[in-house]
Amino acid sequence: MKPEFVRNAAGRAVLKVINGETAVPYRGVGAHTPEGRKAAPPLARCADYPADGNKVVADLKTALQMAGLRDGMTISSHHHFRNGDLVANQVFDAAAELGAKDLRWFPSASFPCHEPMIRHLDSGVIHHIEGSMNGPLGAYASEGKMRGTGVLRSHGGRYQAIQDGEVHVDIAVIAAPTSDPFGNCNGVQGPSACGGLGFALADAQYADRVIVVTDNLVPFPCVPWQIMGNHVDFVVVMDKIGEPEKIVSGTTNITKSPDRLLIAELTARFVEAAGILRDGFSFQAGAGGTSLAFAIFLRDMMRARNIRARFVRGGSTRYLVDMLEEGLTDYILDGQTFDLAGVTSMRDNPRHIHTNPFVSYNYHNKGNIASMVDVVVLGATEVDVNFNANVVTHSDGRLLHGIGGWQNCLFSKCTILPIPSFRDRIPVIVDEVTTLCGPGELIDVIVTERGIAINPMRTDLIAATQGSGLPIRPIEDIKSDVEALCGGAPDKPAFTDNVIAAIKWVDGTVIDVVRQVGE
Repeated sequence: MKPEFVRNAAGRAVLKVINGETAVPYRGVGAHTPEGRKAAPPLARCADYPADGNKVVADLKTALQMAGLRDGMTISSHHHFRNGDLVANQVFDAAAELGAKDLRWFPSASFPCHEPMIRHLDSGVIHHIEGSMNGPLGAYASEGKMRGTGVLRSHGGRYQAIQDGEVHVDIAVIAAPTSDPFGNCNGVQGPSACGGLGFALADAQYADRVIVVTDNLVPFPCVPWQIMGNHVDFVVVMDKIGEPEKIVSGTTNITKSPDRLLIAELTARFVEAAGILRDGFSFQAGAGGTSLAFAIFLRDMMRARNIRARFVRGGSTRYLVDMLEEGLTDYILDGQTFDLAGVTSMRDNPRHIHTNPFVSYNYHNKGNIASMVDVVVLGATEVDVNFNANVVTHSDGRLLHGIGGWQNCLFSKCTILPIPSFRDRIPVIVDEVTTLCGPGELIDVIVTERGIAINPMRTDLIAATQGSGLPIRPIEDIKSDVEALCGGAPDKPAFTDNVIAAIKWVDGTVIDVVRQVGE
């Protein structure tokens, strides 16, 4: 059957049906109102579980059998180990041995370490992936090889999808660095400590069956517990569940590029000039090299002016941990630890608070932390002259990145994207982004090495920074300069008619689709 499309409020043609289920097109920021009630897991009774609390079973295969694995189920996993995860591949290896087919894999994100999943996609064990696809899996989908349509959601959007019943998780598998036999578990203790387990919260609350996999089984009670054993059906012990040193992978190192250091410095100076840098303010910086450099420049300004933040939002890094220990912030509110210093701090410092997508990002909620943050600094692969931004595809249209918490963070009081004006001689500022991930009305400032562009809607920021000496310019002028330098606007990527993935907005509506790249 030929797929049907509808034009959404952003002017994008999106699928009306995705993997057999009716989709709601994006209606605009705040325009979609959810209806009904939250989803719920099946009722359970204590009589069906060991009275002594010992839920340990022999291995993953046994746990999957006892959880009732069958064709077409949804199995979820989580990326607290980032590129060091050792569990998810084994889950689907076991599912393949059990003969399961057409499974939906629902990770909070995938990484290059999950490249072995390609053989399960090829063999039919996995039908499609609904989760961020970083690297090889994204490339595989871009070539049109995945049988189903991928669905990419933000961290908050993933929680929303489970909570609202949009995605029903049959079996959740949680890799936990420490657990007791009852299933109480945390990520801050044990030889594979990785930090928080917040991305698994919705799965633990709403999945039919929950399997905790650990390499550090401790006697009851496991304290503190980040996931409660009352949600857990089975516990599996294996030799090693993850490589914590690979949490620091890819983007989580500070930049050494002179241009990007200039961008980071200009970003910090803008925050100061705009009046955002004041006692009791809050900020969040992403894990990219430029964002980390921004945090260093901001820290030095805070020291010089004797300014203390009320809280900073993590992904935590050693740079944020240093600020906490120095007294430059009262709290770190941490959704994901990005290095081992963050893991240690979350374990030992009571002012380093473990958070999760429910409290931080879930848009179908009674408020969340994201909108309380004074300034957030994020990355992007492309930005257009209307301040719309893309974070999932490259200029060639290939799907190589995930959304993470990026969309959710756009609701902060000031959203800044510090980006180079070109990469590999390809301009980053374009007439229209290849893939729309965030609407321009929520993106306030673009900082490049060739100037700073303020969204014309933010007249307050324009007024506040007049006379600051900062190189503030119209975004169209920066775009023209870069195109002159690079030999013109970038060529638009060639696509086929085949849609390989859908991009969900924070409210579960479809904001854009990604098509298969052409020859």
